Amino acid sequence: MTDSTHTVFFKMDNVIQDYAWGSVTSIEQLFAMPNLDQKPQAEMWMGAHANGCSVITVNGEAVRLADFIDTDPDAIIGAATQAKFAELPYLFKVLAAEKALSVQVHPSKHQAEIGYAKEEKTGIARNAANRNYKDPNHKPELVFALTPYQAMNGFREIAEIVALFQRLDLEVISELVTALAANQTETGLRDFFAAMLSLEGERKDVAVNGLLAFCNENQDQPLFALLIDLSEQYPGDIGLFVPLMLNVLTLQPGEAMFLSACTPHAYIKGTGLEIMANSDNVLRAGLTPKFMDVPELVANTEFTSMAADTLLLAPTMVAGGLDYIVPVPDFKFSVYKQVDDIALQNTSAEILFAIDAPLTVTHQNGETLTLEKGQSVFIPAYAKAYSADCDGMFARAYN
Repeated sequence: MTDSTHTVFFKMDNVIQDYAWGSVTSIEQLFAMPNLDQKPQAEMWMGAHANGCSVITVNGEAVRLADFIDTDPDAIIGAATQAKFAELPYLFKVLAAEKALSVQVHPSKHQAEIGYAKEEKTGIARNAANRNYKDPNHKPELVFALTPYQAMNGFREIAEIVALFQRLDLEVISELVTALAANQTETGLRDFFAAMLSLEGERKDVAVNGLLAFCNENQDQPLFALLIDLSEQYPGDIGLFVPLMLNVLTLQPGEAMFLSACTPHAYIKGTGLEIMANSDNVLRAGLTPKFMDVPELVANTEFTSMAADTLLLAPTMVAGGLDYIVPVPDFKFSVYKQVDDIALQNTSAEILFAIDAPLTVTHQNGETLTLEKGQSVFIPAYAKAYSADCDGMFARAYN
């Protein structure tokens, strides 16, 4: 398999997920890919995930990428990757959000292993609505903005949270706010977060209605205008209070952000590239009609504040591109701009995505492939090295 005469560039046919929150127009407009059915195009998946596996052509036949990898994983994804992960350890996406995704937390690797084993033992079906752990893996993520990309990530400073809730001056939650003001610690924030998400019945309705009344009176301020928009998407949802607790920011095109395990976050609107570890583990904290397990959510959340000016990833400059360093081994991510036959080496399987211009890759065996914008190529580890030429930008996913 490592012989350089073997095919090294596999153009990918990728699944587009039509989740309801997706944009009907963004992928079509950015990549000139007609949306003939006019359905929401929420995520384009590039990888070997069972719920949306890419397809490649091998010896003239269409083959699922996962099945191709299984023919010789040591050669295709690399012996070290196979030994550590036993699969392609990342999923690469284009994510196009027209509506907000649920506020969520992903467990750490250790927490996921424990939770998965527990739910397997109790016999909860893996596709059950009340299942928290679909697999024993963590789900760190990186997002790279292609358009202005609004998101939430991490808790605000506790004093800022207290000030925002004091401005609301809602009698129905006044005891909770007073308690947080008196105990501005991780424990105080945990208790407040859990109590707010646990509001039910008339008390919840009164709180949400009071919040929206305040927002309508202050909709000239961006945060409260956002809450009005979110209330139209998720009427009556207790998650409408979450933006008062989390940092809200808008990434500009070319900016990136890492989302750690145990940190609450949400994507609100925009289109970007996302790379993540292979996992479906999601613990929800609002802005969703789906199952919420507040005790399990709280048990998997770190109640530490994150300064808003520290949330963006500062890339490391390399020849022809930018590396976005992340603190996990599951994936790496780089972006290259206007490169002329740049030489790249690979020890793992890679996926390249042409962002805004044609991308041509060439191997020493004479093989060459040109992608149009919006297209991707899978490059096995056995390629070892290749060159890339692009007048615009392309992204590189690898590990």
